[in-house]
Amino acid sequence: MGAAFFYHLTQRPLEATLPVLLEKSLAAGWRVAVRGVDRDRMEWLDRTLWQGPDDGFLPHGLAGGPHDALQPVLLTTDAALPNDAACLMAVDGAGVVPEEVSALDRVCILFDGHDPAAVDAARGQWRTLTKAGCAAQYWSEESGRWEKKAEA
Repeated sequence: MGAAFFYHLTQRPLEATLPVLLEKSLAAGWRVAVRGVDRDRMEWLDRTLWQGPDDGFLPHGLAGGPHDALQPVLLTTDAALPNDAACLMAVDGAGVVPEEVSALDRVCILFDGHDPAAVDAARGQWRTLTKAGCAAQYWSEESGRWEKKAEA
């Protein structure tokens, strides 16, 4: 049974934080699905990840191509995980259900701490998942480094 990790972004934006978490997930041997809610935003994220540091390469693809099942990191707006992901990263308020937390090794929920609606949505997800019995951790970077602030 996995756990949901909530990442409250206040110091660095999604496009700076996500690659770090993706690299760690790939190093753990996991395939990853990044679930968003808007296709245009996922296309932007795809382009942003391809423009990463010159000394790095983050293999990924945008869902809807012929090789979705082969992608180590798949950016999608769908509930399905065709790349057999062990880790799901939900961004921009994308939904996560308790069954996914139970079935996957890890679920990461990244939310913008400067957006009150995103904070409220993350609080709702926390309540839903923990009420369903899912293990959860809340991480904040408010101090400038990541610190675990709560666990359920």
